[in-house]
Amino acid sequence: MNDPNPPRRAQPPLMDALGKLCAEGKQLADYLWQVPKDEAARQKIVSILDQIAAEAAKQGRKEMPRICEELKTAAKASASPQQVDLLVSGFDRLMSLWQAAKSGLL
Repeated sequence: MNDPNPPRRAQPPLMDALGKLCAEGKQLADYLWQVPKDEAARQKIVSILDQIAAEAAKQGRKEMPRICEELKTAAKASASPQQVDLLVSGFDRLMSLWQAAKSGLL
């Protein structure tokens, strides 16, 4: 039988500046799995985290700047698998918060 209300497909929210920064940071954190001692990538991550914190503060978000501060500490620490994992999971949290806010859940 034909369902008059077919299930809606979940579409990711349109990328704004904050979403693009989160995505770029996540890609760099994933890259660190391959090249954990890439100091230029680490500096770029710190720069992106500063930009995310500033943009999130402009939008009135309180959780994201706090996470960014934690991740900056991890990005400046010596390279280790645990440190890279912390960065990757931190950017996952930032992406989840951004998506929830864009979808109206927050």
